[in-house]
Amino acid sequence: MTALTTFAAMLLLAPQTADKVPAPYDKIAPNSIMAHIKFLSSDLLEGRGTPSRGLDIAAEYIASQFQIAGIDPAGDDGYFQTTEYTNRRTQSTAKVRNVIGVLKGTDPKLKDTYVIVTAHYDHLGKREGEGDTIFNGANDDGSGTAGVIECARALAGLKPKRSIVFMCFWGEEAGLQGSRYYCQKPVFPLAKTIANVNLEQIGRTDDDEGPRVADFNITGFDFTNLSDIMTKAAKQFGVKVTKHERFSDPYFNASDNAAFANAGVPANTISTAYSFPDYHKVGDEWQKIDAANMTKIVRSACAGLWAIANSTEPVKWNESNPKTKRYVDAWKKLQGG
Repeated sequence: MTALTTFAAMLLLAPQTADKVPAPYDKIAPNSIMAHIKFLSSDLLEGRGTPSRGLDIAAEYIASQFQIAGIDPAGDDGYFQTTEYTNRRTQSTAKVRNVIGVLKGTDPKLKDTYVIVTAHYDHLGKREGEGDTIFNGANDDGSGTAGVIECARALAGLKPKRSIVFMCFWGEEAGLQGSRYYCQKPVFPLAKTIANVNLEQIGRTDDDEGPRVADFNITGFDFTNLSDIMTKAAKQFGVKVTKHERFSDPYFNASDNAAFANAGVPANTISTAYSFPDYHKVGDEWQKIDAANMTKIVRSACAGLWAIANSTEPVKWNESNPKTKRYVDAWKKLQGG
Protein backbone atom coordinates (compact mmCIF):
# COMPACT_ATOMS: atom_id res chain seq x y z
CA MET A 1 0.00 0.00 0.00
CA THR A 2 1.46 3.37 -1.01
CA ALA A 3 1.62 6.33 1.35
CA LEU A 4 -1.07 8.08 -0.69
CA THR A 5 -3.36 5.03 -0.52
CA THR A 6 -2.77 4.77 3.23
CA PHE A 7 -3.67 8.43 3.69
CA ALA A 8 -6.85 7.99 1.64
CA ALA A 9 -7.85 4.98 3.73
CA MET A 10 -7.31 6.95 6.94
CA LEU A 11 -9.60 9.69 5.68
CA LEU A 12 -12.33 7.20 4.80
CA LEU A 13 -12.23 5.55 8.22
CA ALA A 14 -11.61 8.60 10.39
CA PRO A 15 -14.31 9.38 12.95
CA GLN A 16 -16.44 12.47 12.51
CA THR A 17 -15.73 15.43 14.77
CA ALA A 18 -18.22 18.11 15.68
CA ASP A 19 -17.07 20.40 12.89
CA LYS A 20 -15.52 18.02 10.37
CA VAL A 21 -17.01 15.24 8.23
CA PRO A 22 -14.41 12.89 6.77
CA ALA A 23 -13.86 12.85 3.02
CA PRO A 24 -15.46 11.74 0.77
CA TYR A 25 -18.69 11.79 2.79
CA ASP A 26 -18.56 15.57 3.14
CA LYS A 27 -19.70 15.69 -0.51
CA ILE A 28 -23.08 14.39 0.63
CA ALA A 29 -24.95 17.51 1.69
CA PRO A 30 -28.52 18.70 2.38
CA ASN A 31 -28.62 21.08 -0.59
CA SER A 32 -27.70 18.46 -3.17
CA ILE A 33 -30.02 15.89 -1.58
CA MET A 34 -32.92 18.32 -1.73
CA ALA A 35 -32.14 19.31 -5.32
CA HIS A 36 -32.59 15.68 -6.39
CA ILE A 37 -35.75 15.13 -4.36
CA LYS A 38 -37.37 18.39 -5.47
CA PHE A 39 -36.89 17.46 -9.10
CA LEU A 40 -37.91 13.82 -8.82
CA SER A 41 -41.03 14.63 -6.80
CA SER A 42 -42.06 17.71 -8.76
CA ASP A 43 -45.56 17.91 -10.24
CA LEU A 44 -43.89 17.97 -13.67
CA LEU A 45 -43.11 14.24 -13.29
CA GLU A 46 -46.72 13.47 -12.34
CA GLY A 47 -45.90 10.87 -9.71
CA ARG A 48 -43.54 8.72 -11.83
CA GLY A 49 -46.09 5.98 -12.47
CA THR A 50 -45.12 2.78 -14.31
CA PRO A 51 -45.10 3.39 -17.23
CA SER A 52 -45.28 7.15 -17.80
CA ARG A 53 -43.51 10.12 -19.30
CA GLY A 54 -42.61 11.23 -15.77
CA LEU A 55 -40.91 7.89 -15.13
CA ASP A 56 -38.89 8.30 -18.32
CA ILE A 57 -37.82 11.81 -17.32
CA ALA A 58 -36.73 10.54 -13.92
CA ALA A 59 -34.63 7.81 -15.56
CA GLU A 60 -32.90 10.36 -17.78
CA TYR A 61 -32.22 12.55 -14.74
CA ILE A 62 -30.65 9.71 -12.76
CA ALA A 63 -28.49 8.68 -15.72
CA SER A 64 -27.32 12.26 -16.17
CA GLN A 65 -26.33 12.45 -12.49
CA PHE A 66 -24.31 9.24 -12.79
CA GLN A 67 -22.57 10.65 -15.85
CA ILE A 68 -21.82 13.98 -14.16
CA ALA A 69 -20.35 12.09 -11.21
CA GLY A 70 -18.10 10.06 -13.50
CA ILE A 71 -19.71 6.67 -12.87
CA ASP A 72 -19.38 4.30 -15.84
CA PRO A 73 -22.56 3.19 -17.67
CA ALA A 74 -23.46 -0.47 -17.16
CA GLY A 75 -26.73 -1.07 -18.98
CA ASP A 76 -27.44 -2.59 -22.37
CA ASP A 77 -28.07 0.94 -23.68
CA GLY A 78 -25.68 3.26 -21.92
CA TYR A 79 -26.94 3.57 -18.35
CA PHE A 80 -30.24 1.86 -19.17
CA GLN A 81 -31.33 -1.77 -18.89
CA THR A 82 -34.42 -1.64 -21.09
CA THR A 83 -37.41 -3.94 -21.34
CA GLU A 84 -41.13 -3.74 -22.12
CA TYR A 85 -43.87 -3.53 -19.52
CA THR A 86 -47.53 -4.29 -20.14
CA ASN A 87 -50.09 -2.54 -17.97
CA ARG A 88 -52.57 -5.26 -16.99
CA ARG A 89 -55.40 -2.79 -16.54
CA THR A 90 -55.06 -0.99 -19.87
CA GLN A 91 -53.12 -3.69 -21.79
CA SER A 92 -50.85 -0.92 -23.08
CA THR A 93 -47.15 -1.68 -23.57
CA ALA A 94 -44.27 0.70 -23.04
CA LYS A 95 -40.50 0.61 -22.61
CA VAL A 96 -39.21 0.86 -19.05
CA ARG A 97 -35.67 1.15 -17.78
CA ASN A 98 -33.52 0.29 -14.80
CA VAL A 99 -30.70 2.82 -14.48
CA ILE A 100 -27.29 1.26 -13.79
CA GLY A 101 -23.80 2.65 -13.28
CA VAL A 102 -20.62 1.07 -11.92
CA LEU A 103 -17.48 2.14 -10.11
CA LYS A 104 -15.05 -0.58 -11.11
CA GLY A 105 -13.00 -2.42 -8.52
CA THR A 106 -9.22 -2.45 -8.62
CA ASP A 107 -8.11 -5.45 -6.57
CA PRO A 108 -6.93 -8.27 -8.89
CA LYS A 109 -8.80 -10.92 -6.88
CA LEU A 110 -11.91 -8.93 -5.91
CA LYS A 111 -12.60 -6.52 -8.79
CA ASP A 112 -15.03 -8.93 -10.45
CA THR A 113 -17.19 -9.17 -7.34
CA TYR A 114 -19.96 -6.64 -6.76
CA VAL A 115 -21.81 -4.78 -4.05
CA ILE A 116 -25.00 -3.10 -5.28
CA VAL A 117 -26.71 -0.07 -3.75
CA THR A 118 -30.28 0.38 -4.97
CA ALA A 119 -33.54 2.31 -4.73
CA HIS A 120 -36.72 2.49 -6.77
CA TYR A 121 -37.45 5.68 -8.67
CA ASP A 122 -41.09 5.00 -9.58
CA HIS A 123 -44.16 5.90 -7.53
CA LEU A 124 -47.96 5.79 -7.90
CA GLY A 125 -48.53 8.34 -10.65
CA LYS A 126 -51.66 10.46 -10.53
CA ARG A 127 -55.40 9.96 -10.08
CA GLU A 128 -58.47 11.48 -11.63
CA GLY A 129 -60.40 14.08 -9.71
CA GLU A 130 -60.18 17.57 -8.25
CA GLY A 131 -57.55 19.17 -6.06
CA ASP A 132 -54.17 17.56 -5.58
CA THR A 133 -54.12 14.49 -7.81
CA ILE A 134 -50.38 13.74 -7.96
CA PHE A 135 -48.66 11.15 -5.77
CA ASN A 136 -45.30 12.92 -5.69
CA GLY A 137 -43.46 10.21 -3.73
CA ALA A 138 -40.80 12.47 -2.23
CA ASN A 139 -39.96 10.05 0.56
CA ASP A 140 -41.19 6.91 -1.24
CA ASP A 141 -38.77 6.66 -2.88
CA GLY A 142 -37.40 9.95 -4.12
CA SER A 143 -35.32 9.91 -0.94
CA GLY A 144 -33.72 6.53 -1.65
CA THR A 145 -33.04 7.50 -5.26
CA ALA A 146 -31.36 10.71 -4.10
CA GLY A 147 -29.33 8.59 -1.68
CA VAL A 148 -28.05 6.35 -4.48
CA ILE A 149 -27.11 9.39 -6.57
CA GLU A 150 -25.29 10.98 -3.62
CA CYS A 151 -23.36 7.79 -2.87
CA ALA A 152 -22.28 7.69 -6.51
CA ARG A 153 -21.23 11.33 -6.35
CA ALA A 154 -19.25 10.81 -3.15
CA LEU A 155 -17.39 7.66 -4.17
CA ALA A 156 -16.74 8.43 -7.85
CA GLY A 157 -13.03 8.64 -8.58
CA LEU A 158 -12.03 6.39 -5.68
CA LYS A 159 -10.59 2.90 -6.13
CA PRO A 160 -12.50 0.26 -4.19
CA LYS A 161 -11.29 -3.32 -4.11
CA ARG A 162 -14.66 -4.67 -5.24
CA SER A 163 -16.85 -3.06 -7.88
CA ILE A 164 -19.69 -0.88 -6.59
CA VAL A 165 -22.89 -0.83 -8.66
CA PHE A 166 -25.40 2.03 -8.39
CA MET A 167 -28.87 1.06 -9.55
CA CYS A 168 -32.38 2.57 -9.59
CA PHE A 169 -35.43 0.47 -10.46
CA TRP A 170 -38.71 1.05 -12.23
CA GLY A 171 -41.87 -0.72 -11.09
CA GLU A 172 -41.34 -1.36 -7.38
CA GLU A 173 -44.85 -0.11 -6.71
CA ALA A 174 -46.12 -2.53 -9.36
CA GLY A 175 -44.73 -5.52 -7.47
CA LEU A 176 -40.91 -5.21 -7.46
CA GLN A 177 -40.99 -5.49 -11.24
CA GLY A 178 -37.73 -3.72 -12.03
CA SER A 179 -35.63 -5.54 -9.43
CA ARG A 180 -37.14 -8.89 -10.37
CA TYR A 181 -36.34 -8.23 -14.01
CA TYR A 182 -32.74 -7.40 -13.11
CA CYS A 183 -32.36 -10.61 -11.09
CA GLN A 184 -33.73 -12.60 -14.03
CA LYS A 185 -31.33 -10.89 -16.45
CA PRO A 186 -28.45 -9.62 -14.29
CA VAL A 187 -25.83 -7.35 -15.79
CA PHE A 188 -23.33 -8.60 -13.21
CA PRO A 189 -23.33 -12.29 -12.16
CA LEU A 190 -25.46 -12.86 -9.08
CA ALA A 191 -23.02 -15.53 -7.93
CA LYS A 192 -20.38 -12.77 -7.78
CA THR A 193 -22.70 -10.22 -6.14
CA ILE A 194 -21.84 -10.23 -2.45
CA ALA A 195 -24.48 -7.82 -1.15
CA ASN A 196 -27.40 -5.55 -1.98
CA VAL A 197 -27.96 -2.46 0.17
CA ASN A 198 -31.39 -1.03 -0.65
CA LEU A 199 -32.47 2.50 0.36
CA GLU A 200 -36.18 3.04 0.97
CA GLN A 201 -37.98 5.91 2.74
CA ILE A 202 -34.93 7.51 4.34
CA GLY A 203 -36.00 11.15 4.14
CA ARG A 204 -38.70 11.65 6.78
CA THR A 205 -38.35 11.54 10.54
CA ASP A 206 -42.07 11.87 11.38
CA ASP A 207 -42.64 8.16 11.93
CA ASP A 208 -46.17 7.27 12.99
CA GLU A 209 -44.67 5.82 16.18
CA GLY A 210 -42.74 8.99 16.99
CA PRO A 211 -39.77 10.99 15.70
CA ARG A 212 -36.88 8.99 14.24
CA VAL A 213 -33.81 11.20 14.34
CA ALA A 214 -30.21 10.00 13.84
CA ASP A 215 -31.51 6.45 13.71
CA PHE A 216 -32.40 3.99 10.96
CA ASN A 217 -33.87 0.52 10.65
CA ILE A 218 -32.61 -2.46 8.70
CA THR A 219 -35.13 -5.00 7.47
CA GLY A 220 -34.23 -8.57 8.28
CA PHE A 221 -31.88 -7.18 10.91
CA ASP A 222 -30.78 -10.66 12.02
CA PHE A 223 -30.86 -12.25 8.55
CA THR A 224 -27.35 -11.14 7.50
CA ASN A 225 -24.35 -9.47 9.13
CA LEU A 226 -25.04 -6.21 7.26
CA SER A 227 -26.43 -4.74 10.50
CA ASP A 228 -23.01 -5.14 12.14
CA ILE A 229 -21.25 -3.42 9.24
CA MET A 230 -23.74 -0.56 9.11
CA THR A 231 -23.71 -0.08 12.89
CA LYS A 232 -19.96 0.45 12.82
CA ALA A 233 -20.16 2.77 9.79
CA ALA A 234 -23.02 4.87 11.20
CA LYS A 235 -21.38 5.41 14.57
CA GLN A 236 -18.88 7.88 13.14
CA PHE A 237 -21.79 10.13 12.12
CA GLY A 238 -23.62 9.89 15.43
CA VAL A 239 -26.30 7.62 13.95
CA LYS A 240 -27.81 4.51 15.56
CA VAL A 241 -28.88 1.37 13.74
CA THR A 242 -31.84 -0.39 15.33
CA LYS A 243 -33.97 -3.46 14.93
CA HIS A 244 -37.67 -2.69 14.83
CA GLU A 245 -39.03 -5.58 16.85
CA ARG A 246 -42.41 -5.58 15.06
CA PHE A 247 -41.53 -4.59 11.48
CA SER A 248 -37.93 -5.69 10.84
CA ASP A 249 -38.77 -9.19 9.61
CA PRO A 250 -42.21 -8.63 7.98
CA TYR A 251 -40.88 -5.70 5.93
CA PHE A 252 -37.96 -7.73 4.61
CA ASN A 253 -40.00 -8.78 1.58
CA ALA A 254 -41.65 -5.39 1.07
CA SER A 255 -38.95 -3.72 -1.05
CA ASP A 256 -36.49 -4.43 -3.84
CA ASN A 257 -33.98 -6.24 -1.64
CA ALA A 258 -36.42 -9.17 -1.71
CA ALA A 259 -35.70 -9.88 -5.38
CA PHE A 260 -31.99 -10.26 -4.60
CA ALA A 261 -32.60 -12.25 -1.42
CA ASN A 262 -34.86 -14.70 -3.23
CA ALA A 263 -32.04 -15.19 -5.73
CA GLY A 264 -29.62 -15.92 -2.88
CA VAL A 265 -27.78 -12.57 -2.61
CA PRO A 266 -27.48 -11.22 0.97
CA ALA A 267 -29.74 -8.16 0.78
CA ASN A 268 -31.33 -5.76 3.26
CA THR A 269 -33.22 -2.48 3.15
CA ILE A 270 -32.33 0.64 5.13
CA SER A 271 -35.31 2.78 6.18
CA THR A 272 -35.79 5.69 8.55
CA ALA A 273 -39.57 5.47 8.98
CA TYR A 274 -41.55 2.38 8.03
CA SER A 275 -44.82 4.25 8.34
CA PHE A 276 -45.40 7.99 8.12
CA PRO A 277 -48.53 10.19 7.84
CA ASP A 278 -48.54 10.54 4.02
CA TYR A 279 -47.49 7.03 3.05
CA HIS A 280 -48.90 6.34 -0.44
CA LYS A 281 -50.85 9.59 -0.29
CA VAL A 282 -50.65 12.79 -2.31
CA GLY A 283 -49.13 14.60 0.68
CA ASP A 284 -45.74 12.86 0.39
CA GLU A 285 -44.00 16.01 -0.87
CA TRP A 286 -40.49 17.39 -0.66
CA GLN A 287 -41.29 20.02 1.99
CA LYS A 288 -41.62 17.23 4.58
CA ILE A 289 -38.14 15.80 4.03
CA ASP A 290 -35.70 16.27 6.91
CA ALA A 291 -32.64 17.02 4.78
CA ALA A 292 -30.18 17.39 7.66
CA ASN A 293 -31.11 14.03 9.13
CA MET A 294 -31.20 12.35 5.72
CA THR A 295 -27.67 13.60 5.07
CA LYS A 296 -26.45 11.67 8.12
CA ILE A 297 -28.31 8.55 7.00
CA VAL A 298 -26.87 8.65 3.48
CA ARG A 299 -23.37 9.29 4.79
CA SER A 300 -23.76 6.27 7.07
CA ALA A 301 -25.03 4.04 4.26
CA CYS A 302 -22.25 5.21 1.97
CA ALA A 303 -19.58 4.50 4.58
CA GLY A 304 -21.03 1.03 5.07
CA LEU A 305 -21.06 0.48 1.32
CA TRP A 306 -17.40 1.47 1.13
CA ALA A 307 -16.52 -0.88 3.99
CA ILE A 308 -18.20 -3.81 2.20
CA ALA A 309 -16.47 -2.97 -1.07
CA ASN A 310 -13.05 -3.01 0.59
CA SER A 311 -13.44 -6.03 2.84
CA THR A 312 -11.99 -9.38 1.86
CA GLU A 313 -15.00 -10.95 3.60
CA PRO A 314 -18.39 -10.88 1.83
CA VAL A 315 -21.66 -10.10 3.55
CA LYS A 316 -23.08 -13.39 4.85
CA TRP A 317 -26.47 -14.89 5.60
CA ASN A 318 -27.06 -15.82 9.22
CA GLU A 319 -27.49 -19.55 8.78
CA SER A 320 -28.44 -20.05 12.43
CA ASN A 321 -31.63 -18.05 11.92
CA PRO A 322 -34.36 -20.46 10.69
CA LYS A 323 -36.03 -17.61 8.79
CA THR A 324 -33.11 -17.44 6.37
CA LYS A 325 -33.19 -21.08 5.25
CA ARG A 326 -34.70 -20.47 1.81
CA TYR A 327 -32.29 -17.59 1.16
CA VAL A 328 -29.31 -19.66 2.27
CA ASP A 329 -30.46 -22.50 0.03
CA ALA A 330 -30.72 -20.08 -2.90
CA TRP A 331 -27.25 -18.72 -2.13
CA LYS A 332 -25.77 -22.23 -2.05
CA LYS A 333 -27.42 -22.95 -5.37
CA LEU A 334 -25.86 -19.78 -6.80
CA GLN A 335 -22.45 -21.00 -5.64
CA GLY A 336 -23.01 -24.35 -7.31
CA GLY A 337 -23.79 -26.20 -4.10
